[in-house]
Amino acid sequence: MRILIVEDEPVLALRLQQTLEAAGFVVDVAYDGEEGWHLGDTEPYDAAVLDLGLPKIDGITILRRWRDAGRTLPVLILTARSRWSEKMTGFQAGADDYLTKPFEMDEVVYRLRALIRRAAGHAQPELACGKLHLDSLAGRFSFDGIPVQLTAQEFRILSYLMHHAGKVVSRTELIEHVYDRHFDRDSNVLEVLIGRIRRKLGAEMIHTVRGQGYRLAEAAAS
Repeated sequence: MRILIVEDEPVLALRLQQTLEAAGFVVDVAYDGEEGWHLGDTEPYDAAVLDLGLPKIDGITILRRWRDAGRTLPVLILTARSRWSEKMTGFQAGADDYLTKPFEMDEVVYRLRALIRRAAGHAQPELACGKLHLDSLAGRFSFDGIPVQLTAQEFRILSYLMHHAGKVVSRTELIEHVYDRHFDRDSNVLEVLIGRIRRKLGAEMIHTVRGQGYRLAEAAAS
């Protein structure tokens, strides 16, 4: 899953980036509101972590612009502003969740996982596709009750497919959500990794839909 961090404090931005990458996310960072607004408006992120007190464009303005433009990505606001009236302004602008500084880094991870899961239409923290299960809070896969050992890249691919189980996900969409914007889209890395996942789960788990993309197969895994 791909996350945008918009935070002008370099130390905090780096801590957030390192924490989220360690949790399996792909992370892009913007250090001012103008760059943050542009990235959120042009790149397909799964969620954004947005500070309010930003240079050039403030966080509330960014959020309103995204929502006015039809951007539906979940947004977690980080701010030192603790008054309810200020929080209400954020929710009215289209925020999905709120954290007041200081906060625990692990809480950011859990809140983002919950926001992404709900945005994909899953109410429960555990996702299932036949014998394949994903504990979305802990970030762990199991197959028929046995833990599945995955590399970070394999985890991101399978996690995205799991959140969209039963749907055909195009190669382009998958690349956009599991790699950063600098990834070489002509590379065959994605195909190689999907091959590795198939060897771990069984070839029937991930179907290739010719000319369209990939589908995690619920029926075949039952």
